[in-house]
Amino acid sequence: MNKLIKSDFIIAPSILSANFAYLGNEISSVVDGGADWIHFDVMDNHYVPNLTFGPMVCRAVKPYASVPIDVHLMVEPVDEMINAFADAGANIITFHPEASRHIDKSLSLINAAGCKAGLVLNPATTIHVLEEVIDKLDVVLLMSVNPGFGGQSFIPSTLKKISQVRILLDEYARENDRYIRLEVDGGIKVDNIAQIAAAGADTFVAGSAIFGHKDYAKQIKAMRAQLADIR
Repeated sequence: MNKLIKSDFIIAPSILSANFAYLGNEISSVVDGGADWIHFDVMDNHYVPNLTFGPMVCRAVKPYASVPIDVHLMVEPVDEMINAFADAGANIITFHPEASRHIDKSLSLINAAGCKAGLVLNPATTIHVLEEVIDKLDVVLLMSVNPGFGGQSFIPSTLKKISQVRILLDEYARENDRYIRLEVDGGIKVDNIAQIAAAGADTFVAGSAIFGHKDYAKQIKAMRAQLADIR
């Protein structure tokens, strides 16, 4: 089992909002600007109504990413894509429980491939799915928008869900001495990141809030400034 140790807040820019014509350079620039992870949204036009990129693109951009690549699989079925992305250079792989026939098996496949594993919960997915497989999780990713497209607004009710999951993960950490990260994706900006962190999130996916501006380092620095007084 891969372990994650509790550490500082993590900012994971989503390349879904990057300029695809210069994707390698975009990744290098955002890493130089202070990104902790690179968030890689994989959509299949089946599980979600959009189509993005596959393992070949991940492999191609890997040399430009000196930080972990965080692959979010929005595909169904999911198992065949796990090893493909692990082989392409993914460090963290998360998927939606609705996309797997056997959630425990899918998580085990990710661990066996040497990657950190996580589940992604849509806004309408209850948190109870986490309880039976929490021992196999390194990350829980909560969607604060309905997945499929970037640039959407944060769903306010997600704050309550973040707090509920934080309680669950903290209880597990106390009993097992193992920290599980709580990641949030969707509508995160400079003006709401502190509120999301205060609810219990520690890892933040931001797309247009970073790539929609010319100075990536300035945007990431502004986010960190908002996080400075949390905890």
